[in-house]
Order: sequence, then C-alpha cells, then structure tokens
Amino acid sequence: MDNTQTFQFFNRGPSPAVRLVFFAVLSLLLLFIDARYRYLESTRSALSVLVSPIQRLATMPGVLWQQAGDFFTTQRRLVEDNQLLHQQHERDAAQLLLLQALQQENQQLRTLLALPQRGELTTQSAEIVYAERDVFKRKILINKGANTNVLIGQVVMDDIGIVGQITRVYPWLSEATLITEKDHAVPVQVLRNGLRTIVFGAGDTSHLSLRYMPVSSDIQNGDLLVTSGIDGIYPPGIPVAKVVKIERDAAYPFARVTCLPVAGVDKHRHLLILSGLPKLPERPAEEPAPPQDMKTKQKK
Repeated sequence: MDNTQTFQFFNRGPSPAVRLVFFAVLSLLLLFIDARYRYLESTRSALSVLVSPIQRLATMPGVLWQQAGDFFTTQRRLVEDNQLLHQQHERDAAQLLLLQALQQENQQLRTLLALPQRGELTTQSAEIVYAERDVFKRKILINKGANTNVLIGQVVMDDIGIVGQITRVYPWLSEATLITEKDHAVPVQVLRNGLRTIVFGAGDTSHLSLRYMPVSSDIQNGDLLVTSGIDGIYPPGIPVAKVVKIERDAAYPFARVTCLPVAGVDKHRHLLILSGLPKLPERPAEEPAPPQDMKTKQKK
C-alpha cells in the first residue's frame, strides 16, 4: 500500500463544509434549548464561578492603577484644602483679634465719655408656618406669638441679614412683613463710607430700591447696605442689601439705585426674632403752624 492510499484512509469522514453546517446547527439548537428551557443555567453558573478569579486577576492591574491615581489625587486635594483652610484660619484669627481690640477700645471710650452701653440683643428662634397667598403682599406667619412675648415692631432676620419686621401679633402666631413689601422702609447706611439713606421695598423679592438719592451721591455697585440704627427699630450694623445697579441721568436730580436683599427673604424656613433694643425717648411734638391771619398781622 503506498502513501497516497494511507493518507486517504486516515482522512475518511464528512467534508469541512458539512462539519461547519453541523456544528452551526448544533450551536443554534443549544441556544434555543437554553433560551427556552434554561437547561444550561447551572452549567453557566459553575463556569462563571471558575472564570471569576481569572477575570479579577486580569482586571487587577487596571484597578490597582486607578486606585493609586485616586489616592494621589485625593492626597493632593487634601493638602491643598488644608493649606487654604490654614490660611483662612490665620485671616479669621487676625480679624478676631482686631475685633476684640476695637471692642475693648469702644468700651474704654464709652467709659471715658460716660456713655451708656448698648444692651445685648436677645433672640428666639421661629419657624414659618404660613405664607401670604397674595402675590402682591410680602408677609409671612411664624409660630411665635403673644404666648412667647413677641411684640409688634420686633425685627426678624436669618443667619445673613434682615428679613422683615413683626407687624401683627396673635396668641400663638405672629405676622411678619418682609423688607421687600412695597414701600416698606428700612433706615440704612453704606458700609463703605457711612452714607445714610432709606431702602424701600418694591413688592418683589428680587430687588429693593433707594429713592431720592442725588446724582452726585458717593454710592457704587457692590456697596453693602447695613442698618443704621436710626429710629430705634432695627439694630445697627446688620446687613440688608447690596447695590447691584445705578442709573444716573443728568436730566433728573435723583439717581435710580437698585439693590438686592442679602437675606433669604423667600428661601429659608427658620428665622430669628430680635428683642432687647433700647427704648428711645419720645419724639418731640411738632409746633402747630400759626394761622394765616397772624402771619399777615406780623408782616404789617
């Protein structure tokens, strides 16, 4: 028997095309059976258990590289944040020392001049329970009333600045009018130069206005307005608004100044009620104007 007959003897069987078709049909049959009757679920689970360590081992370098990158990134960010916090702490400490020095100096000057010390303000927390449904009114109801010694005229504020003023007191509730209520007036002064003026509500929570400000007034965009303490209603030095827009026209004697309230007049739910303001002496009564005939006689 020659080599050609031996080669043909060991290569008996189906052709490669038949084998391809057979295994393709077998694969499709197994896919159908697995999808329909779920016979290979246990086999797949066992194989996944066996392959899982290999998969983890294959992905471990990438995971370790990512964790190392995250570690160094986090470490660098923590160092930068620590430096910024340290610098901020130093600035705050310097400002605190300056404030303490000014407070001691103020107390010493008041003692030398025999001026009465300003009384400490007392506060009580309150929570907004109702808001005015009328969009043209800026009033809220808080859960403190006459039962907690709330009085008309007391100031309501949040952790940033003035929110409003108590205008009506009920047994267990109180009504507070926001500073953004139309024509509601708050005596203020510019923190930068001490310029006194009055800020008025415009009926919109987004802005306030300064009226009757001369065109030549020293006021700039970004100026902070704080309470002046005049009239004994609002305690001095509490932020009220910030100047955001100034319109000056030589044809008009007054500038149009728009301000933005710094407090959350329409955002927060918990507020503070201030009390303990010193009582001012009564305003002197205005003298009545003399009659017209008396003026005529005096001229004669």
